[in-house]
Amino acid sequence: MPDVSKAPSSAPVGVDTTRASIARVYDAFLGGKDNFEIDREVLRQVATVAPQVTDLAWSNRNFLIRACRFLAGQAGIKQYLDCGSGLPTAENTHQVVQRLQADAKVLYIDNDPVVLAHGRALLEENENTLFVSADIFDPEAVLGLPEVREFLDFSQPIALIQNGTMHHYLGDDGPELMQKYIDALAPGSYVVISHFLDPQTPEHAKTARALEERFTHSPMGSGLFRPYDQIQAMFNDLEMVPPGLVLCDEWWPDGPRVTPLSQIEECIAGGIGRKP
Repeated sequence: MPDVSKAPSSAPVGVDTTRASIARVYDAFLGGKDNFEIDREVLRQVATVAPQVTDLAWSNRNFLIRACRFLAGQAGIKQYLDCGSGLPTAENTHQVVQRLQADAKVLYIDNDPVVLAHGRALLEENENTLFVSADIFDPEAVLGLPEVREFLDFSQPIALIQNGTMHHYLGDDGPELMQKYIDALAPGSYVVISHFLDPQTPEHAKTARALEERFTHSPMGSGLFRPYDQIQAMFNDLEMVPPGLVLCDEWWPDGPRVTPLSQIEECIAGGIGRKP
């Protein structure tokens, strides 16, 4: 369990420290300091049923880093629309891709005031990175923002990233929501999705259901563990990059595995699809 005993000394204007924030909860899970007591309460509640729950967040973050290396390196993508960017606890999309593509443009979408405060500070030092405040579950609103259309060229390939976000969408129309984003992308674009997973096996079902119960009934109020077929449906008709939708830790790992995955690490999946 990371040390999350100390809260920040002050909160940016507009931050409600009495309500848990998805971005700040993930920050707590990753051992960051940009979170408050209400966010750490989520971590404590989930840890009562899964003490290794921070592995879930690290599997998710490490998958994002490997996915970004693939997109910037092998796929040569120079434009990124990162939905629900979160806080800079670990390596962020722009840091990974701009090492490989110095002129890559990264647009982060988030509506958490703490995230936006960090974003404004980042803008001062990186002209190829932009933060915009919007609801990522309202694709029409996101895609209709002048800042989005001016910063990114939608006639050219874009990597759309929904990393650890769609499991916080509680509706049954996730594939339809994602299709609205996909429709706006040029051929040759890529879509990255990672999502809490219910493997639907006897040994994992209890863990997945217990985690979902804690997440959805915590102060955060969301965190669905969907089965493979429901997550796969969010890619719609995209061509999946091998190995397809798999456990996050099994998507092009950095090296051979010397220890088996924990039950927690087997409860999050990720993949990348390409628009033909």
